[in-house]
Amino acid sequence: MLKSLSLTLTLLVVLASISKAEPVSSLMSAISHLNADIIFMRHALAPGFGDPVRFKLGDCSTQRNLDANGRNQAQLIGRELLNSGIQFSEILSSEWCRCKETVSLLNIGKWRVFSGLNSFFQDYADKEETLNNLNRKLTQLEDGVTLMISHQVVIRAITGSTTRSGELVVFNSKTKAFKNILLN
Repeated sequence: MLKSLSLTLTLLVVLASISKAEPVSSLMSAISHLNADIIFMRHALAPGFGDPVRFKLGDCSTQRNLDANGRNQAQLIGRELLNSGIQFSEILSSEWCRCKETVSLLNIGKWRVFSGLNSFFQDYADKEETLNNLNRKLTQLEDGVTLMISHQVVIRAITGSTTRSGELVVFNSKTKAFKNILLN
């Protein structure tokens, strides 16, 4: 029993020591394996569920926003993305404040907002219009890998995958193959 416990603890220590480098190599491996052209990222941690009823797109005080943990998470993910060496051909964000703050805190390059990534969860954006814009964009991607910061409902609608806050979905827009990756 004691020998088994000792072996288990040793294995856990070894796994913990190698797991720090694994997310970036997993990301690069997934991009290569899938011949991915998109990385979707769900915005970083923003406590709560949905947005307040007084929601206004241009007013961050009326939205669910990142907390200190979410801001820290975005910065950590940004460092991991920088360490990966990926040069994104384009970086796009939903117009929601939590997505814009996430992409800003990633600090990985120039980005712009794109309405095709907006959340239609509570009908603050029209689902059909949003997905039409996004699907049109998916047929007109620049060469390379595009990073898209969005919401769980949008990512699920396109990839079929559910995501946690800060999770990445490496995606091939032609084959629809995907792999979820957590960097933090």
